[in-house]
Amino acid sequence: MQILWKGHSCFQILASKGKPARPGQEQVKIVIDPYDEAVGLKLGTLEADILLMTHDHHDHNNEKAVKGPPGQGTPFIIGNPGEYEVQGIFIKGISSFHDDSEGKERGLNTIYVLEAEGIKLCHLGDIGQKELTAEQLEAIGDVDVLFLPVGGVYTIAAKEAANIIGQLEPKIAIPMHYALPGSKVKIGGVEEFLKIMGAKSVVPQEKLVLKTKDLVEEETKIVVLEP
Repeated sequence: MQILWKGHSCFQILASKGKPARPGQEQVKIVIDPYDEAVGLKLGTLEADILLMTHDHHDHNNEKAVKGPPGQGTPFIIGNPGEYEVQGIFIKGISSFHDDSEGKERGLNTIYVLEAEGIKLCHLGDIGQKELTAEQLEAIGDVDVLFLPVGGVYTIAAKEAANIIGQLEPKIAIPMHYALPGSKVKIGGVEEFLKIMGAKSVVPQEKLVLKTKDLVEEETKIVVLEP
């Protein structure tokens, strides 16, 4: 499995259909939360078999930026809670709030849990809750890789992100939705989160290549990706 960060909350995941992954297996391309040009970052055009969007805001729902594979036209689009199986990838959408006022300020947000290659991924979208509810924790279950916002203002900030990591205890946590050079979204940087997590010396990497045998961390490992 390969995980690439495209900036903001957008990721592209390349996963093999089989479990475990073997050389030569067909890949499934998944894109989560593509943003539009108003963000100030350059996304370009992405290719995906499956497109997930956590909520209907311009910095997370730019489906025009994502094309389907050759011959398919458009990707399979998921934008709501529910359970799905697409090309051997299991996906669960879980309802959550975009703020800490039960959605009264910014509405709803969908948390996505994906299972591929025997690895379980969880993308929290623009979650604004200071902590997950017991029902959400049960629905999410064990997590290998957690993508979570840390920039505050429109989502949780560093302190709340650290708290949710404590709730879920993922093997790997990847911060997202924080200030980047060129971004017009006025949110905080990643530095405070790394400080709280004791990961100030972590070196950003171009992509994360992952196999089940790599998931042996007893404590959560913080991985910072380059957009």
